[in-house]
Amino acid sequence: MSGWAPGGALASNVEITAATVQRGDIIQLGGRACRVSDLFQLPQGAKQLLFESGEPLTIHARTRLAAIRMLRRR
Repeated sequence: MSGWAPGGALASNVEITAATVQRGDIIQLGGRACRVSDLFQLPQGAKQLLFESGEPLTIHARTRLAAIRMLRRR
């Protein structure tokens, strides 16, 4: 599913893994929407995500999460 967001961006629901997560992805954790501000590669395909709130989350190479990705309109 996708829809228009304010500012001319297209919001799209995506499934993310450690290999596909990007800065700016919004992941809902514990009822809170958390935006990824930085990523760090870890051994064995894992990644550590740093959210705008300063909280870290480490995901395994096989972890799958639902996220919202904002795509700029061209």
